[in-house]
Amino acid sequence: MKEIANLCLFIFIFFILYLVFQKFHYNPLKEGMTDASGASLASNAPENGIAGNAAAYAAGLKAATIKLQDTFLITKYRSDYENVILNLDDLISNMMLKTTLSYNQNNPGEAVDQLAKMQQAKAALNSVMKFLDSQ
Repeated sequence: MKEIANLCLFIFIFFILYLVFQKFHYNPLKEGMTDASGASLASNAPENGIAGNAAAYAAGLKAATIKLQDTFLITKYRSDYENVILNLDDLISNMMLKTTLSYNQNNPGEAVDQLAKMQQAKAALNSVMKFLDSQ
């Protein structure tokens, strides 16, 4: 009777271990230089556009750009996009004024950093508006 209980316990423990390894997709045959899909990391290296793969890389970038352009429908929603950019610019300007008027006198550098980041955001919005106007 004790042997049967030990056998059942042994089978139960291995069943639990099997479930744990299945949950974590344990594969002892997969080498360390692979990604989650099992593809070798070395085989993914040429996808970055270096050397002979530059033309294919450029074509992939162009395809991604066209896909985004098809998603945005700029000609149809141009005025809506312009309103969003202008309203965001106004919001940032008001946030800059609030930051200027409520800076911490013990740490004025923090307010200066926030103002600089907001100014960069305004410059980025200007770039987006120029891009929108060129479309």
